[in-house]
Amino acid sequence: MFDKVYQIVKTIPRGKVMTYGQIAKLIGTRDTRKIGWALHANKSNDVPCHRVVNKDGRLAPNYAFGGADEQKLRLLSEGIKIKNTIYVDLKKYLHV
Repeated sequence: MFDKVYQIVKTIPRGKVMTYGQIAKLIGTRDTRKIGWALHANKSNDVPCHRVVNKDGRLAPNYAFGGADEQKLRLLSEGIKIKNTIYVDLKKYLHV
C-alpha cells in the first residue's frame, strides 16, 4: 500500500497539493491515517510528501522531513501561499 501512496504523491505537480483523503480514495481506503503513516515512513526525496495536506488545507505538524515549518518552506519555494501560518488555500492549489 505504501508504494501506491508514493506513486500517487509523485504525480502531484509542483505548486499544487492533494489531501490525505484524495489519496486514500484513489487507493481504495477510507482510512486517511494510513496515508499519513506511509508519508511519515517515506525516506526518499523523490516523493514530494510536502504536497500533501489535510482536508482543510492544514500543514502536517509531524511532517517527516522537519515538521510543519519545513513543509511550509518547501511549499513556499514552489509558489504556494500559506494563510494563517499553517493553511493552504485548497480552492487555489488543490490538484484534482
